[in-house]
Amino acid sequence: MPLLETTVPALNVVWFMLIAVLWIGFFFLEGFDFGVGMLLPFVAKGDRERTQTVRAIGPHWDGNEVWLLTAGGATFAAFPEWYATMFSGMYLALFLILVCLIVRVMALEWRSKVATEKWRRSWDWAHTISAWLVPILLGVAFANFVQGMKIEVVDVATGTVIDPTLVNQSLSSATHQLTGGFFSLLTPYTILGGLAVMAVCLAHGAQFLALKTTGEVRDRANAIAAPASIAATVLAAAWLVWGQFAYTTNVLAWIPLVVAALAIIASTALSQASLRREGLSFVASSVAIAGTVAWVFASMAPAVQKSSINPAYSLTIDQASSTDATLTVMTIVTVCLLPIVLAYVFWSYWIFRGRVGTEDVTTRTGLLMKKVRLGENFLAG
Repeated sequence: MPLLETTVPALNVVWFMLIAVLWIGFFFLEGFDFGVGMLLPFVAKGDRERTQTVRAIGPHWDGNEVWLLTAGGATFAAFPEWYATMFSGMYLALFLILVCLIVRVMALEWRSKVATEKWRRSWDWAHTISAWLVPILLGVAFANFVQGMKIEVVDVATGTVIDPTLVNQSLSSATHQLTGGFFSLLTPYTILGGLAVMAVCLAHGAQFLALKTTGEVRDRANAIAAPASIAATVLAAAWLVWGQFAYTTNVLAWIPLVVAALAIIASTALSQASLRREGLSFVASSVAIAGTVAWVFASMAPAVQKSSINPAYSLTIDQASSTDATLTVMTIVTVCLLPIVLAYVFWSYWIFRGRVGTEDVTTRTGLLMKKVRLGENFLAG
C-alpha cells in the first residue's frame, strides 16, 4: 500500500509534464504555421508566390494540429476537473479559438478548389486573419494560467462559496468554479501575453519561410525575420519577467525562463543580416518556444489552475487528476504508441525537407467557375 500511495502523485506529475510536452509540440510546429499565415500578404506578391508560401506548410499543417487535439484529449482523460473548469469558465474564448481554427482549415483546404485567382485570394485573406487571431487568443489563455483566474470552490448542493480554510474538507461535495466572465480574462498582463505569443509566432514563421522557400519569398522572409525577432524578444521578455516576479512562487520556473531568454536572444542575433544563419535561428526559436511553454507549466505548479481570489481555491494536480488505474492505462498506451507517432513525424519532415520555389507550384488547379452548376443537386446525377 505505501508503494501505491507514492505512485499515484508521481503519475499525476508525469502526466502534467506530458501535457506540457504536447503543448510544446503544438506551439513549436503549429507556431510557424500561424506565422506563415500571418506573413502571407507581406512575403508573397502575386498568386504564384502565395501558392508557394502556402505549399511550404502544405504537407504538415494538418498533422501539426493533432498536437492540440492530443493535448486536449490528454487533459480530459488525466485531469477531468481541470478540463471541466477550464472549458466551462473559458468557454467563449475557446469557442473563438475553435472558430478561427475551422476558418483556417477551410481556407487551406478550399483555396485550390476553384480555378480563379479571386477565389484563392479571398481564402488567403481568411487564412491570414485567422492566423493572427489564434496566437493572440492562445496567448491570453496561457497568460491567465500564469496570472490566475477568478476561481472559487462552491458547494454543489447549495451553491454557496466554501470558506478558504475549509476547502480540503469540503471537496467531496464541492467543485471549483470560475466566477468571472469573458472580460475578466482580459487584463494588462494577459493582453501582453497575447501580443507576445503573436510576435513569437510571427518571427518563428518568418524564420521557417526563410528556411523552406527560395527566391523573393525567402528574401522577404529574411528581411521580416530580423525586426520581427527583435519585437518578439522585447514582448516575450516583458511578459516572462513580469509573470515570474508577480505571479510565480516556484523557484524552479527560473530554469525554463533562462533557457527561453537565452534561446530567443540567440535566435534574434542569428536572424540579423550580419550574422544570418537560417537553420540555427529557427532551432533557437524552437528552443525559446519550448522554454516558454515549460515556464508556463512550471509557474502553475503545483496547481493546474490558479485562483486569483485566494490561493486556497486553486485547483491542484492532486485534486484534478483521474484515478490511479486510469493514469496507469494511459501511461502504458502512451509508451506503446508514442514512438510510432514520433517516428512518423520525423519521417514526414525528412521526406518534405526540400525548399519550395515558384517553379514547384502551379495555379492551374480546381474547377472552372463556369463549370460549377449552382443551385443543382449533384446527388441527382
